[in-house]
Amino acid sequence: MANPTPTPLDSPLMETEDSETSPACVMSFNANDPSGAGGLTADISAITSAGAHALAVVTGAYVRDTAEIFDHVSFDEEAVTEQARTALEDMPVAAIKVGFVGSPETISAIAEIASDYADVPLIAYMPNLSWWEEEAIDSYLDAFRELMLPQTTVLVGNHSSLWRWLLPDWTGDKSPSARDIAKAASEFGVPYTLVTGVPLPEQFIDNVLATPQAILYSEKFERFEAVFAGAGDTLTAALTALLANGHNLQAATAEALTYLDHSLDAGFHPGMGHIVPDRLFWAQTEEDAMDAGDDDSDPDTPLLPLPPFDLPTNGTKH
Repeated sequence: MANPTPTPLDSPLMETEDSETSPACVMSFNANDPSGAGGLTADISAITSAGAHALAVVTGAYVRDTAEIFDHVSFDEEAVTEQARTALEDMPVAAIKVGFVGSPETISAIAEIASDYADVPLIAYMPNLSWWEEEAIDSYLDAFRELMLPQTTVLVGNHSSLWRWLLPDWTGDKSPSARDIAKAASEFGVPYTLVTGVPLPEQFIDNVLATPQAILYSEKFERFEAVFAGAGDTLTAALTALLANGHNLQAATAEALTYLDHSLDAGFHPGMGHIVPDRLFWAQTEEDAMDAGDDDSDPDTPLLPLPPFDLPTNGTKH
C-alpha cells in the first residue's frame, strides 16, 4: 500500500548532504575487470577507501582472470563520452583518473572532455600492455602520448613500462632515473611523474615522484615475493582520490603508497592466478585478521607492521 502521507520533496529528510561535508567526486575512465583484480573494480574500491565518491565510466571490458589478460573489448567512444558528460553536468568533479581505455578513439574523446575541465587535475596510469598485439600497442601509446599527456597532471607507471614507452632509444650505461623519465614526460606537457618499481639492491624497490628538475618524494619498500594483479590501478586511484580531498601532492603520494603497501600486505588469492590486493583491509577487525592468519601465528605479532593508514576526515560515511 502506498504511503498516504509521502515525504515532501523539500523536507529536510530529502535534502542531500552539504557540499562541504559530502565526499569529493572522482571520475574514473577505465575498463571493467571481471576478475576484480584491477580496472574499475580496483578504482571504485580504492577511491571509496580514500574517502571520495567514484564516478565510474566504463570504456570497455577485459576478458581475463587473475592470471592473465586474454583480450579487451572496447566501447564506442560516443558511449564513453555520453556517460562522462551526463555525470559531469550533474556533479562537480574534483579529480579525474584515466586507466586503460582501449583505443585511440576513446583516448581522443577523453582528452577532449579533459580539455573542457582544464582546472581539474588528471591522473593518468600507463599499465603494462605486453598482453596486447604489437600494432595495437603502438597505436594506443602514440595516441596517449600525443593527446592525453598534454592534459595530464601526474603520470603514474612502472619504471620499465615508462622507460620502454618514453625513452625507447635510451643508450645510457645505467637505466634511466625517475628524473630522466619525468623529463621525457614533461616534453609532452606532464608536470609530475610518479615512477614505481625502480629496482634497488637487496630486494628493494623505490617509488619516486619527480619533475625534470627535482625529486619531490621517494619511498622504498621491500619487494614482495608474490605476484600481484591490479597494483597500479589501486595506487593511481587512491592518489587521485586523495588529491580530490585536498591533500598536497607529496602528502597524497606518501599516503597512497602506504595504502597500496597495506593492500598488498593483506592481499588474497581468490583464484588460481595472481594475488589480488585487499583494498578494504582497513575495514577488517583485529579478530577477523587473526582468524584469517595461520593457526600457529604469534598473537603478539602486529597484524600490520606498517605505519597506520588514516582515512581522510570526510571519508567513508556510508
